[in-house]
Amino acid sequence: MSKLLVRPTAPAEDGRVHDVTPASAGWTHVGFAVHRLGDGAVASGGEEGREACLVLVAGRARVTTGGRDFGEIGGRASPFEGAGHSVYVPAGVPWRVEAARACELAVCTAPGTGAGAPTLIGPGDVGAEVRGTGTNVRYIRNILPDSSPLAENLLVVEVITPGGHWSSYPPHKHDRDALPAESLLEETYYHRLEPPQGFAFQRVYTDDRSLDETMTVADGDVVLVPRGYHPVAAPHGYTLYYLNVMAGPKRIWRFHNEPAHAWLVAPKA
Repeated sequence: MSKLLVRPTAPAEDGRVHDVTPASAGWTHVGFAVHRLGDGAVASGGEEGREACLVLVAGRARVTTGGRDFGEIGGRASPFEGAGHSVYVPAGVPWRVEAARACELAVCTAPGTGAGAPTLIGPGDVGAEVRGTGTNVRYIRNILPDSSPLAENLLVVEVITPGGHWSSYPPHKHDRDALPAESLLEETYYHRLEPPQGFAFQRVYTDDRSLDETMTVADGDVVLVPRGYHPVAAPHGYTLYYLNVMAGPKRIWRFHNEPAHAWLVAPKA
């Protein structure tokens, strides 16, 4: 199996089924974990030097952090139902999530200094966007875009790709610190499928093909994108959700389309 494809494990005591760290991924910035919590179960954290975005992928939970109690938040039964709730947590601030019923919690992390304050990001705070045309249409939910002043380094976004459509397409990359043309960002994709027995494909490759892997993605898998282009395809009949986490030396998203396929989005003469 590809080292870029991370399958969920049996739940740990705190419900953790994914735990991607900079050390395990072999990079510097992005961390990503998923907790599947039963009614009343608790997950907690808060690291010195690392900010976090707590995304309620599904379910309801009580979130407390930095002396603030946000009460019970969430409510969507699955990430396919619409925008959800998230909480931004500055670096070094402890957090606690207690499931009010079965709950799926994603914990997105990146380096931080502790600036800012714990902040609830509700559905009304999530920017909606439609990208692409035809079978390249996908639906974006911007939780922490680079225009948000909340985070120091984190970029967090949800994407819904209808069955039979492509996403992160035309193939693009963001692996060079070459602003304003391109930014250097590590990235994780957390994939969910509806219905869950489906599958999707994701390719990660570089111009020189020193990295070139195509993976069959199942419901609940994580794909690591350390560098290179990374298009995704959702087969007919299966809607694909993914949660993207990005971070790098500068908090800005600038990507470069693969030249061979850039004609797909070139202005028509």
